[in-house]
Amino acid sequence: MSRPTIAGVARAAGVSVASVSRVLNGLAATEEMVERVQRAVDELGYVPDARARSLKVGRTFQLTLAVADVGNPVYVTMMRAVEEVVSAAGYRLVVTTTGADVVDEVALVRGMARGYADGLLISPIRVDEDLVKSIRECEVPVVVAGNVPAKAGVDTVRANSPKGMLLAVDHLVAKGRRRIAFLNGPADTVPGAARSKGFTEALKAHELQPAAVAEASDFTFAAGRAAAPDLLAPGAAFDAVICANDLLAVGLMHELAAVGLEVPADVAVVGMDDSELAEQSFPPLTSVNLGSAERGRRAAELLLARIEDNERTPRRIVVQPSLSIRRSTP
Repeated sequence: MSRPTIAGVARAAGVSVASVSRVLNGLAATEEMVERVQRAVDELGYVPDARARSLKVGRTFQLTLAVADVGNPVYVTMMRAVEEVVSAAGYRLVVTTTGADVVDEVALVRGMARGYADGLLISPIRVDEDLVKSIRECEVPVVVAGNVPAKAGVDTVRANSPKGMLLAVDHLVAKGRRRIAFLNGPADTVPGAARSKGFTEALKAHELQPAAVAEASDFTFAAGRAAAPDLLAPGAAFDAVICANDLLAVGLMHELAAVGLEVPADVAVVGMDDSELAEQSFPPLTSVNLGSAERGRRAAELLLARIEDNERTPRRIVVQPSLSIRRSTP
């Protein structure tokens, strides 16, 4: 059985092909015309040819979201928010992983010239001059969920990690914890640098010094477990640890339990991102909510606006954090 065509819909509706096209593209048409065309579409089971539509209007109606690790719960939350916004506007969302290497991020941005998507939303974990240059020269609109220099000339939506760190330190100090350690991810990454700076500034605000600092090889559960011995070295004396994300925090809590330390009786633990994992961990994890869903939503809206008007002045939006208190802190 041959596939229904737009000409067949026109014959069944008793109207011209141009009239069917107007209705299917949402252009002005009488109520009667819309009803006749829709009835014919339903009866024939007609499905518009997306490829032909793309060629006609010069768009793929497809957008790309690029993140470092699609398995990280914070990116899953962001992805859901982005998909909700762009699907309502008639776009499909394709999600891809760049990994932690800036070379792969640059390759992805440059690859957008192949024309498989109308825009790119990227959350880079590392940023260098090549990435900034590739974003500036990209042939499709780009929005960054993260922090890149203003000279990139691109819309950005980022978290306020330093303020988030201050919320965490304020909470721990208010609970009587003053020997506070920090488990970071790689310090040469965008989140690692921001959270390290925020931790140092937050302790200074309370006239405190770090009880211990360790750097994990990545922002993953396994990396959190592997880095735990650096904090638990002989002579270490801390009563709280702030971790750069929830995956590191849960990995650390596993190792604390392995050496007989109880959370929060012996050590209070705070994560960052307030992902689904924070509620699922045991004990449930106190975590700084960096607004991943809000960042995704705002970034998606900026990308849609940029596609419609590429001459807009770039916007730099900062989403403010909050603290979700659970049983991993007293």
